[in-house]
Amino acid sequence: MKHSPANAIQDVHYTDAHGGINPAISDSSTYTFDKAQDMADTFAGEKLDAFLYSRHSSPSTNQLCEVLAAMENTEATQVFASGMGAITSVIMQLCKADDHIVSSRTIYGGTYAFMKNFLPGFQVNTSFVDITDLASVKAAIKPETKLLYCEALSNPLLEAADLKALKKLATAHDLTFVVDNTFTPLVITPTDDGADVVVYSLTKFINGSSDTVGGAVCGSLDFINSLKDVNDGAAMLLGQTLDSMRSASVLKNLRTLPIRMSKHSENALFLAEQFEKDGLKVVYPGLKSHRSNEIMTSQINPEFGYSGLLTVDFGSIANASLIMEKMQEKNIGSLAVSLGFYRTLFSASGSSTSSEMSPEEQSEMGLTEGLVRFSIGLDFDIKRTYQMMKSCIDEVLS
Repeated sequence: MKHSPANAIQDVHYTDAHGGINPAISDSSTYTFDKAQDMADTFAGEKLDAFLYSRHSSPSTNQLCEVLAAMENTEATQVFASGMGAITSVIMQLCKADDHIVSSRTIYGGTYAFMKNFLPGFQVNTSFVDITDLASVKAAIKPETKLLYCEALSNPLLEAADLKALKKLATAHDLTFVVDNTFTPLVITPTDDGADVVVYSLTKFINGSSDTVGGAVCGSLDFINSLKDVNDGAAMLLGQTLDSMRSASVLKNLRTLPIRMSKHSENALFLAEQFEKDGLKVVYPGLKSHRSNEIMTSQINPEFGYSGLLTVDFGSIANASLIMEKMQEKNIGSLAVSLGFYRTLFSASGSSTSSEMSPEEQSEMGLTEGLVRFSIGLDFDIKRTYQMMKSCIDEVLS
């Protein structure tokens, strides 16, 4: 039977010792051992099932990890204080001095800045390529390449990576294949197509309420244990810990993710189709006009659609700014970064979440100054929302 990520979320449930339908939160930073030798064995890495210190794990973080691992169909998960904490820990764990990374050129600006500006200080270099051009990806691989990195659906251009084809390249060259699935939880299960490691910003769709920053890494038990190793594990030594309170909060919100993702996607598809009919330069992977629509369609879990992100190019930053401001004034959504909120969020990517890239780099990848990224909300009456948005757009562009 095919793995069902929604059923996986539903099937892992916890109660507290008194029968409470939500598990008790572990409000401790450190934990006792029955025997002194157990403590010694835990520090030596020989005992992996004990709670040591909350920077390592806690009952509450472990519960969230178990559900996320079930959702992603991986052996284990580790959670972090932010998505960037998860991403940077994975990279630092896998790459050492003189190693090389091949990465998509269209990725979150923070990830791009980390790879381009920070890692060279540790003698780790990155080649940024068009991830949809497999020949370019293959040509960028060197003998010292250790890691192939992409986003399942890229930020902000919404390019769909051909995960199966990329996995074949990674396998042929003995690379670890890491996929950021932040834009497409449930929509895509990257491990179904060969991803070795899946990373998330929990801040976005998974938590869904824009009140928490968190991250996750899903992978094999060996890899997750290596991240948590007290001697050389990036998760343990860099200290990027998600605390128990926030873990419990994310776990409760995760339970509604299947319903939310379906609605986000339904609303985004409706708006994208209407905007395309209006002649706007809209990009959405669920449209037949999207250049990677066939690849995306072959990879999705169809009950969750194509995700809640779309972009519209309004031609100039002046137009984009005016339209966003008018939409906010009319209470259609919020001029804010991030995504996955119940309310529609919009921002001009080139001057916000991708501003770490130079104008030349943005131009080369096709990111124009007038491009606005929309994270479509859970609007009940999406037809009304469309009419309100259209009014703002027409007012500026007509």
